[in-house]
Order: sequence, then C-alpha cells, then structure tokens
Amino acid sequence: MSTDFFIHQLGHPLLRQKAEPVESIEDSAFQQQLDALLAFVIDKGGMGIAAPQVGISQRFFILSSHPNDRYPYAPDVPPFAVINPEILAHSDTTSKDWEGCLSLPGIRGLVPRYEWIDVRYQTYAGETVETRYEGFMARVFQHELDHLNGHVFIDRVESNLELMMEQEWQKQIAHPRQKSHSDH
Repeated sequence: MSTDFFIHQLGHPLLRQKAEPVESIEDSAFQQQLDALLAFVIDKGGMGIAAPQVGISQRFFILSSHPNDRYPYAPDVPPFAVINPEILAHSDTTSKDWEGCLSLPGIRGLVPRYEWIDVRYQTYAGETVETRYEGFMARVFQHELDHLNGHVFIDRVESNLELMMEQEWQKQIAHPRQKSHSDH
C-alpha cells in the first residue's frame, strides 16, 4: 500500500471546507485509507495529519506524539486514528505555544489553545472514546480538529507579529544561542 500522499498547501479549497462525517468505519475502502494515513504519519515521523490535508474530505485524523527537536517536551504516544471527533468541554483558559503545519511549510505561529479538552471520537475499531487531553496532546488534537472544520493555525494567531518563518524560529526560539559581542 502506498504511503505517498500529496499534502495540500494553503490556498487549496479543500483546506477551507468543513469535512463530512465518516458514515461507515467498517467499510474496507475507509479502513485502507486509515491504514495508509497511519503508515504515512509513521514514515514521516509526524505529530499528526488530518484527512483534508491529503485530499480526503472526511472527519478523521491521525494523532501522534513523540519528543523531537521542535517539541522536546512532547509525550511519547504511538499514532492512532481519531474519527468523527468533537470537543465536549474545554478549559476557560488558553495558553500560547508555537505551531507549524505540513500544509503551511516554513511558517510558525504562536497559537492560543485551550489548556485541556474533553473529547469524544471513534477509534479504528469503531469504538467510542471519551477522554480528556491536556497540554501538548490537547494542542495537537485542536490543531487537527481545526483542519476538519476548514481552519488552519494562522487563523488563530492573534497578531501578525506572532508569525515567524521556520528558519528564524529555529534560530530564535527552538535553538537560541548566547549573544556575543559580534551579535550587536
């Protein structure tokens, strides 16, 4: 099975459309899409990807988490399918952190997100899960859910001053170095 998906970039109309609910999780064609998207996330070492990003206008995404250079504090969670997700409740407070996206390569944004969310979704096997995510997992869940609703992370950035190109973000935020006299 091929894991060579084409990632739609900002400007593609599918990224701005609300995705349709998944009607039959047991359907073999749908299961094949899930398998391929899971393999894609594993192959790319990504934190997640939503179906609309690869041209599938359905309400599912793959969620994954693991520490890396960009997110050294991320928990280690193997990839899993989230189907027909919804947020049932959320914190009254938000916190900002830097996000990026495969559909907006090279751009980072300081995005406010709820600190915790109570969610309901269906699994690969069709089981219903209700759980709470906090911190990083809540942030990734909300990021991917936004894709299902036709939004991207820059829609949530509160100021243009909170956008940065990846290269500058790497230098200034992810891996800042000590300033020397030659930096003045």
